Order: sequence, then C-alpha cells, then structure tokens
Amino acid sequence: MSPEYAIEGAFSIKSDVYGFGVLMIEIVTGKKNRFFTHPDHNLNLLGHTWKSYNEDRLSELIDASILESSDQDEVFRVIAIGLLCVQQYPEDRPTMSSVMKMLTSNITLPRPKQPGFFTERKLEEADTSHSMLCLSSSNHSITTLAPR
Repeated sequence: MSPEYAIEGAFSIKSDVYGFGVLMIEIVTGKKNRFFTHPDHNLNLLGHTWKSYNEDRLSELIDASILESSDQDEVFRVIAIGLLCVQQYPEDRPTMSSVMKMLTSNITLPRPKQPGFFTERKLEEADTSHSMLCLSSSNHSITTLAPR
C-alpha cells in the first residue's frame, strides 16, 4: 500500500507503481515485506533493501535460486528499479511506462531516494501482528470507523 494512501487515504496514479516496486523486491529476495525479519536490525524488507543498496551488499539480498540462474547485474538493476518505484512521494516515482522502459532497455537509472515506509519495528509488535493474522482465519473482521 502506498504511503499516500495509507496515511492520507489519497490514491494517486503512482500508487500502483509503489505496489509494483514492493512486489519486484519481494520476488527478487524471496521474502515478504510484511513478515520480514533480520537478526541485525528491525527494518522491514524495504528498509533492509535500501540499507543493502547503500552498502553495496545486494548479492546477500537476492534469493539463492534467482542468483544462480540469472545475470547478477540484471538482478541488481531490478532491485534499483524496485527502489525507484517505492519512493516516499509519488512525484519521485517513475510512471509504469518508464518502469517498462527501464526493465527492457539499458538506459541509465537515476539514483533512488530513501523509500516510503522505511521503518524500524519492535520485534514484539511484528511477532504479535503476525500471530494475530495467522490466528484470525475466520470470516470475522474488525473495523474502526473514523471520519476523513
């Protein structure tokens, strides 16, 4: 979910670009953003990807099966494109047509900025929300009503 929609309830034409970027990063890493944990820090998957990108440690991030069967530079490029898609502000994200051009050509990529929802969580909260999600498999829902 894009930051502008989650925080303000405002959907932009680049909200889907954000979701596409998260999906690209999840596919390349083989991990889900929501349940990602790391022993060295409490960042979510987007935060960990950003940290790895800045430290030039992307090879540690990539799922082993993808790394074995792919060109490493192409996979690094996909991660960079994913980071461009998950920028905090919609105006900083590329359009989907630009994303397609980036994926299918060798044009020079701009350097991504820090992603939206670059968060550090408390492990207790992450574990609790995961457990609650797994336990609530019935058709009950909890809705909080709030005015916009």
